[in-house]
Amino acid sequence: MTDSPDSPTLSAAELQRRDFLRLAGLGAGALISGVAVSELGAQRPASAPSRAATASRRSTRIVVVGAGVWGTSTALELARRGASVTLVDQYGPGNSRSTSGDETRGIRSSYGDRAGATGELWTRWAREAILRWKAFDAEHGPRFGTRFFYETGDIILRERAEPFTTRTAELWTQLGVKFDRLSPDDVRRRWPMIAADRYAEILYEPDAGVARARASVHALVALARDAGVDFRLSRATPGAIVGGKMQELRLEDGSTLAADAFVFACGPWLRKVFPDLLENRMRLPLGHVCYFGTPIGDTRFFAPNIPSWNVPGVTGWGALPVDARGFRVRGAFAAPRPQPAAAADAAPPPSPAAPDPRLQDPDLSPRWSSEDRIEGSRRVLQQVFPALAEMPLLETRSCHYESSSNRNFIVDRLPGADNAWVTGAGQAEGFKFAPLLGEFGAKRVLGEATDATLNEAFAFPTQDFGGAVRGDDDE
Repeated sequence: MTDSPDSPTLSAAELQRRDFLRLAGLGAGALISGVAVSELGAQRPASAPSRAATASRRSTRIVVVGAGVWGTSTALELARRGASVTLVDQYGPGNSRSTSGDETRGIRSSYGDRAGATGELWTRWAREAILRWKAFDAEHGPRFGTRFFYETGDIILRERAEPFTTRTAELWTQLGVKFDRLSPDDVRRRWPMIAADRYAEILYEPDAGVARARASVHALVALARDAGVDFRLSRATPGAIVGGKMQELRLEDGSTLAADAFVFACGPWLRKVFPDLLENRMRLPLGHVCYFGTPIGDTRFFAPNIPSWNVPGVTGWGALPVDARGFRVRGAFAAPRPQPAAAADAAPPPSPAAPDPRLQDPDLSPRWSSEDRIEGSRRVLQQVFPALAEMPLLETRSCHYESSSNRNFIVDRLPGADNAWVTGAGQAEGFKFAPLLGEFGAKRVLGEATDATLNEAFAFPTQDFGGAVRGDDDE
């Protein structure tokens, strides 16, 4: 159907609103799998309850702000437990500004770098998350006609043992996680495209893998819609807190949303939504990703033929056949230090540039990668994957993530409001935990029993970072 000559021209905002509503309805599966909208309805399980059947038993009204992987997972779990849920997002699920955007996320359980009990907790949860992602793929992949999880294995390469690898191996042994210690010869035999000779400490987690990020969020939107979740495209502002309860949300068009409970799963926007509480308890580093081409006809660099990998300061994985964005590199190697000049010729070092305040604002931050960063990513290829050293750069991606002052997730009541909750601070690791955190968050909001140890671990941070908040990225 085409607009008639007399139809008004649609603004960019209205076009975005239409696209969002189409995504939130039957079109979600079509966007993922290429299935026609009319066909998607026929693919729903026959046992799925209709809206009319479930609406009669829904009395608790809950608004979730943020349609990233945490917010959408939480909304879906709330709806499955009988709540009447509205999900609000300002740009739409899987958008390019969101932390849940981009194409892929690694799913592994190596957390020997996390202090104290957090390392054990995250390792346990990550192991369960791997099982949940596999189950999600097995259950919903056929419906959407695609894959959501690829088992690739994950390899950690270090020149020598270090606290991270030692503690990771200890946790895996303690928890009964299957892993292998490999030699450079082992790596050469299994994956000859990896230059591992310089690495003496090599750990391999065979059932780790890679999840498709944007596609998974879109699938969760479709499942939430089927569970009765309603969607609104708007920026939401918290209303007044009276008598320890938040009264409503204000939307951009001047309307309001009242509810029994509110959940803020706003990712890096949490600090803008609650600046008095989080201004110096949350930082917003930018992570950068480069996708490089692979040699023509060479499938060695496609999953599952190569594991995801981790070298100091840099992670990545092979191209996925379903997306084929390229070989992914997150992070970079620094350039070699220049030789010192003679004292008489030495120029004074330049003054450091003032931090760009936009880098701490997820609405305004420029999402581009500098040539220095791209060249640093190429140095990773030169050292570890030499067959890719001269391959072309295909695209770059970047996103904010949230680092809290206690280095742990937040799933807790908003201070001063008994009916408002905050779920966020993913620490650049949160995507993999979404199946667990969505369920945990829903239970907390609905007053269901949860582990007191987890409640304490994910409490709202009380300590500040101290000093100035960094304005640069984190890699």
